[in-house]
Formats: sequence, structure tokens, C-alpha cells
Amino acid sequence: MKAIDLFAGCGGLSLGFQKAGIDIVGAFEYWKPAIEIYKANFKHPVFATDLSQIEDYSIFSDLQPDMIAGGPPCQDFSSAGKRNENNGRGDLTVNYAEIVSYVRPEWFVMENVERILKTQKLKDAKKIFIKAGYGLSEIVLDASYCGVPQARKRYILIGKLREPNNFMDYYLTKNQSKTQMNIYDYLGNSLNTEYYYRHPRSYARRGVFSIYEPSPTIRGVNWPVPKGYTKHKGDLIDDLSKVRPLTTKERTYIQTFPENFQWFGSKTELEQIVGNAVPVNLAKFVGDCIQEYINDCKTKEAKRIEASLEFDYA
Repeated sequence: MKAIDLFAGCGGLSLGFQKAGIDIVGAFEYWKPAIEIYKANFKHPVFATDLSQIEDYSIFSDLQPDMIAGGPPCQDFSSAGKRNENNGRGDLTVNYAEIVSYVRPEWFVMENVERILKTQKLKDAKKIFIKAGYGLSEIVLDASYCGVPQARKRYILIGKLREPNNFMDYYLTKNQSKTQMNIYDYLGNSLNTEYYYRHPRSYARRGVFSIYEPSPTIRGVNWPVPKGYTKHKGDLIDDLSKVRPLTTKERTYIQTFPENFQWFGSKTELEQIVGNAVPVNLAKFVGDCIQEYINDCKTKEAKRIEASLEFDYA
């Protein structure tokens, strides 16, 4: 299956889908620092494109994709943002739906934050998908049940032409792990620390975590332990001298990027790029579910044909 990746960032979704056996034939991204990293890690082209300004959708259809995948920017929906879907970036979710509707690939996959479920933009996008003939399956996945040592919740919407709604629900549910993956499960003692600091959105929340639990969501900021930090009741250790923030590279591991993935740019840019990325193994989980669904459909069709031939022979 050939796919293109819209709003590709540094390529977390692309890499995960590749690992699931999906052939990425092109990617589209607007932010130059992310584009440069993407180029360094993939052989297929990435196009510097402002997807809010596209008028000729043939640039997508010319690649003849079987699937369009992508995560429209979520800052207007995110709990870390201003939660105003009308700030402008929310429109990109509708732009994404319009592109899919024009190209009409067999499949599409859209990823976003959980809070998108509360928005009118999602309702508008789903109307466009349905009008174009797509059956829809949607789910909120906790990445820690999908091979990622991070309790990152993400909304996944999968569409396929001429299918009933909820067609993928069984696969997306049954393939999840029964238990959450923690950092130790994935990285062992390779971080050389048992406790680490992750800057909270407010000091009403804890900031110290253990490798023996899933990481909280990797965000686009990464600060050191503030001077005078007051221990939160949820922090797991009193001695802050044994606590440090994770490095940028360590944060890429928790996003399940491989060690040989190439990173460069300013620290501020990198932290934002890493925080925005789709965890590679979460994308692979979704891709694997799609491949399993396709294989099961092929098996059912083969059995149907075989039974038909046997009936005709009889």
C-alpha cells in the first residue's frame, strides 16, 4: 500500500507506518526545521508546503496514494494550548478532510489530541469524509498500551471507502496490551537514573516521575528542576539531588524513535519537534491493525471464492 503523510513533522507517523509495511511515497510539511530532519531520515521526497494555502489538490493525487495519513496541527485543541478551535489551526483539520475527499484514496488515517472530540471542526471534517463515501472507525488510544512507554492519549480516525462505520474497532481494541508499558520495560536501566523531572503545566501537578511507570506525555518544553522547587505530594522521592530532566535524545527514545534517527537544530526547535511527533510505535500499532484487517479480508474473500467454486463443481 502506498501512502502520503500530511503535516508530517519529523516523521514519527511515516516511520511507524513504514515499520508496518506501508510504503510512504511522499510527505508534506511546512516548518523548515522539521523538514530538514525528515529529509535526513527518509529516502522519499518531502515537500515544503503550506497546506492551508493549497488550491490545486493534484499535487497529492499525482502521487497516486492508496492512503492519506496525517496529524493536522493540534495546538488549538490541545490542553497545552488555548483551546480555541477558531484560532486558525483548527481549520487545517477541515483542510485535511477536503484533501482526502478530493483525492479519494482507499484509506485515510488522521491523528490528533483527545480534545478534538469536543470540537465542531471534527464534526465538520467527519461530514466531509462521510459524504465522500468513507466508513469511519474512531478511537482514543493510550500509547502505553500500544508499545510506547508513555501515557500519551491520542485520537485516531480511520476511514475506508465503501466500508461500514466501526469496521476497524475490533482490531484497534483487541491488539492493545493488557498492561501499560513503562520506561524500564522499554529502555531498562539505560537512562542511568531512576527518577526524572518533567516540568508540570502548573505546580498543582507533580513533576518527579519514576522509570517504573509510563512517562507522562512528552511535550514541546523541557526545563531543568527549578531552584526552590517544592516537592509535590505525588512526587516519588524527597532527595531532588537524585532527580534530573531527561535529555532531548532520551525524550526521543520515549517517543520510540530509534537510536540511529538523525536529529539536529537548536535545542528549542528540537524539543518542540520531538514533543509534536507521533510516537513511532503508536503509528506502527495503527498500521499493523490496518494490515491485519486487510489480510483477514483477503482470507475471507479467498474462502468465499473457494466455497463458491466447490458449490459450482458439486
